Amino acid sequence: MTDHQEQPQQPYYPPRPPYEPGRAPYEPFTTEHGTTIRPSGGHAGHGGHVPPPTGPAPTAAFPAPVPAPRRRAKRGVGLMAAVAIAAAAIGGGTATLVQELTAGPATTSASSPVAGTNVAARGAGTVAGVAEAVSPSIVEISAASNSGKSTGSGVIITSDGEIVTNNHVISGASEITVRLDDGRTYPAEVVGTDPDKDLALIELKGASGLKAASLGSSKDVKVGDEVVAIGSPEGLTGTVTSGIVSALDRDVTVAKDEDQGQGQRQYDPRQGWPFEFGGQQFNGDTGSSKTTYKALQTDASLNPGNSGGALINMNGEIIGINSAMYSPSSSNGSTAGSVGLGFAIPIDTVKADLDDLRSGGGN
Repeated sequence: MTDHQEQPQQPYYPPRPPYEPGRAPYEPFTTEHGTTIRPSGGHAGHGGHVPPPTGPAPTAAFPAPVPAPRRRAKRGVGLMAAVAIAAAAIGGGTATLVQELTAGPATTSASSPVAGTNVAARGAGTVAGVAEAVSPSIVEISAASNSGKSTGSGVIITSDGEIVTNNHVISGASEITVRLDDGRTYPAEVVGTDPDKDLALIELKGASGLKAASLGSSKDVKVGDEVVAIGSPEGLTGTVTSGIVSALDRDVTVAKDEDQGQGQRQYDPRQGWPFEFGGQQFNGDTGSSKTTYKALQTDASLNPGNSGGALINMNGEIIGINSAMYSPSSSNGSTAGSVGLGFAIPIDTVKADLDDLRSGGGN
């Protein structure tokens, strides 16, 4: 009897059923022989191989992983950080600039004075800025005497009402009235005079909280410097004119008040105080008793009534006290106006004389 070795039966794989709409790509199915088949189709029902998903199915406890952000976004964040670091490395200047642009009222405003000047930022270096800053410190002076009434100007130098003016403005006056830039008026009394320098110091009665002018230095003045003059020519309070410094150290000669002891007042309100320059007389006879001082010459328009007012630099600082001007007259004696020949007592002369004026006299 011959042994017969039974050959193993080859497994039977039934044909894959046609694709049925609605069946999931990986949904198993059972053949008619009871064999469970997991289709290996690719795109649902279209053939090709698609590997089955691995790992547990996503659940509430294990949500599907969130895709990592694109590399480009990460690079953008790095770029922004690099820019921030670079800005910080540039220094506090950038941050300071941002602060200044966004700061509130604590920063310097347009109405605050610029460092080293008496003029607000918006008007620095302009006639308008100088006029706005200094006009409250310039006054009109009316002096009544036996010879009549004359008008001049003055400069407030202290908040309680000390005012510098020319001696010839108040010389021989029995009553002095001062009008401020805002229209208020005060009586004033003479504190001290210096006829040799044509300077006087008066003080308002009962005044306080006034705006004092900022006194500069005349030693730094140069020919050609721009200047502003403020005063009350012909009684026109607060008149502003401008020009330049025309010359330095001019020898100007004016009359002293001793000549007026007999009531022969030399000052003519229509012509201005008579003075001599270069051996010639202007605006009348100066008389026999005279004094000569060094003066700044300016072409800023000065007229009768500007005497005692301020000559101001473009920083709003007083550099001189206007004291004399040439006012040519016509044949009938009327004033013809300024021709650009004005003179001012240097402010350094005034400052050197203040202590003596406060003590009642000059040196």
